[in-house]
Amino acid sequence: MSGEHHYRVTTTWIGDRGTGTSGYRDYDRTVRIGVDGKPDVIGSADPAFRGDATHHNPEDLLLIAISQCHLLSYLHACVTRGVVVTGYTDEASAVMAQEGNGGHFTSATLRPTVTVADESMVADAHDAHHDAHEWCFIANSVNFPIGHHATVTVG
Repeated sequence: MSGEHHYRVTTTWIGDRGTGTSGYRDYDRTVRIGVDGKPDVIGSADPAFRGDATHHNPEDLLLIAISQCHLLSYLHACVTRGVVVTGYTDEASAVMAQEGNGGHFTSATLRPTVTVADESMVADAHDAHHDAHEWCFIANSVNFPIGHHATVTVG
């Protein structure tokens, strides 16, 4: 599957308390994120930046994208290697450094726990993480390292 793929999203600020951005503390950071044909997501800023902790923030969404892309690429890699995956959970984390009014991610770490169908699949299941990292569109699009600390069990 080669070629360009296009994506569109509509992000609408819904945090006006009636006075707009008249002051830094006078508005909510709440947004509605929409993609045609999919449920809306309500987002906000990180609480450190006056956001609502009950909503996903851009930093959450970036880490979600990294983790989910790796998972989906990993499942494909396992199919190509003949590994039968029966379970997968990732406890991912990331670090962002703030400098003045800006900042950047310095690293992300994925900690997937994978369950495979047979003991003979464990080595290939570990190796498939390398393939997944190479194939993950999101991992190939960020400028910070993504570490992998995988556990594979037989279930």
